[in-house]
Amino acid sequence: MEAAWQSVVVVAVVVAVVVVAAAVVVAVVVAVVVVVVVVVVVVVVVVVVVVVVVAVAAVVAAAMSQTFQPIH
Repeated sequence: MEAAWQSVVVVAVVVAVVVVAAAVVVAVVVAVVVVVVVVVVVVVVVVVVVVVVVAVAAVVAAAMSQTFQPIH
């Protein structure tokens, strides 16, 4: 009977270790996914801001060149 209890305890410990390891792996994967998503969002926002700034600068430059064109 003692051996049976010992085997049950060993199995329980192994299961607990596997569950904890799986939880750690899942947590790490989730953290990596979150970091990747944040990086992608930041890159997209930066690209959008750069495109908007370039577009606004082009429009302003075009407007200024038309406005301040010397009359011939």
